[in-house]
Amino acid sequence: MKRIEKVKAAIAHKPTIEIPSCIHLDGDGLKKYSDLLFERYVKGSLLEKYQNGLLSRTHAMYYGMGNHVLTVSCPWWDWYDLPESYQEFDAPEELPKTIGQGSYEEFVKQIQSIRENTDAYILVTIWGSHFEKAYFARGIENFLADLAGEPEFAERLLNFIIHKNMVMLENIVNIPGIDGILLGSDWGSQKDLLMSPDIWRELIRPGEEREYKLIHDAGLDVWVHSCGDIQRIFPDLAEMGVDVLNPLQPECMDIERIKREFGDKIAFWGGISTQQILPYGTCEEVREETKRVAALLSQNGGYITAPSQEIQKDVPFENLCALIDTAKELAGVLE
Repeated sequence: MKRIEKVKAAIAHKPTIEIPSCIHLDGDGLKKYSDLLFERYVKGSLLEKYQNGLLSRTHAMYYGMGNHVLTVSCPWWDWYDLPESYQEFDAPEELPKTIGQGSYEEFVKQIQSIRENTDAYILVTIWGSHFEKAYFARGIENFLADLAGEPEFAERLLNFIIHKNMVMLENIVNIPGIDGILLGSDWGSQKDLLMSPDIWRELIRPGEEREYKLIHDAGLDVWVHSCGDIQRIFPDLAEMGVDVLNPLQPECMDIERIKREFGDKIAFWGGISTQQILPYGTCEEVREETKRVAALLSQNGGYITAPSQEIQKDVPFENLCALIDTAKELAGVLE
């Protein structure tokens, strides 16, 4: 099977012998390890494709690491010239200005290069897309207070964000080559949701549903990233049609129970501890934990092997390679 076929089989909850994977590093992790990873995993025809300008260095590295999913950032929008009132506790009266960012020409080129030179699933990533976008404007403390004490303003701001998002998504979903779109907003802490489930359902869910429908109507998969313990809204996410959820943090959620109750409805990307086993375990412990989590979460399909967050610089290189090599073995990716 091609890598894209393994990912689509996982999303469709079809059991397969080979488990797809997608392992990423954060900015500091890339700064520390990208040269070593490139040297170790980019070889042969893949190296030639990079040298001939057919693939970016990052995409060549991640593909060489065995990733079945390659991600592309898209043109998006941001806040512009935020009024000082947005830093004050009381809810402001006006909505802020926005500005577009990024190049569609470069975006399309990246998609074409991946599609023509790999067999990977192409995922467009949009981090901080909704709830986070609101608190980037107001500050996290102010916006949480808005949700509780100024719900009319909070709803107005969130609706404005969704309106902007829908316009941008309409420009993106029909570009050939895209397989899925990830929307990111961290709704949880390590202990629970950052707001009550009722507030989430009243103010957050409606906008998310509009985005998911637009993506699904274009024939693409909906991926959602939300850190923390969001177990109380898992029934909602399943009902809303989320195809893949990331990062599924084992430090704050019972991944065995979640797989048992929702594994036939939602596919999971993540689950391997970045707070304990990867930074502090031995190479053998990393290998065994990777196998254990993958075996658990891939039962009857529905899993993409990955750590529960991007790899940071505190993870020893030997442990990182143990994770990558084990994931490649589980996926049947040969050198």
